[in-house]
Amino acid sequence: MAVVGRIARPHGIRGQVVVNLETDFPYERFQAGAEFFVKRSVLERPEERSLPERLVIATVRFHNGRPIVAFEGVEDMNQASALAGSELRVPLDRLTVLPPDMFYRHDLVGCAVTAADGSAIGTVSEVEGTLGGSRLIVNTGRGEVLVPLAAAICRSIDVAGKRIVIEPPEGLLELNEKRT
Repeated sequence: MAVVGRIARPHGIRGQVVVNLETDFPYERFQAGAEFFVKRSVLERPEERSLPERLVIATVRFHNGRPIVAFEGVEDMNQASALAGSELRVPLDRLTVLPPDMFYRHDLVGCAVTAADGSAIGTVSEVEGTLGGSRLIVNTGRGEVLVPLAAAICRSIDVAGKRIVIEPPEGLLELNEKRT
């Protein structure tokens, strides 16, 4: 499943929530009747911690570029508060087909990262950040390196071939290497 949003906080007293977007297609994705899946932490019943829960949008409106959503069955602020921090996920087959040379963040995980001269750097283990500024977390075998996901650095991204070629500024890889 792919993350398309994160529930930030409740909004008002009638069970609505504010969603931080993780999608480039908010108006298509967040509509009445849209279905999402979440994994909630159930502290009093740990055996249920990883069970996905289905949520369906009853109503939605946008305010300052973020959706304010009411889910079916979420009736009050306490129920909405329990959802805070949850990732809204959809099955991969429900994602919008992207034009050539575009990709989803999850497509980059597992890509081999090499320098422009062909030397191996590592493998992408995660992509973090927001739509406005993301970075690749690259496992180098010696630790993790953070690489900004920017055209000036990531010169070539081949999702099908699971390969990313980078031209980092001098010292970038050594500067932010975290030992694991």
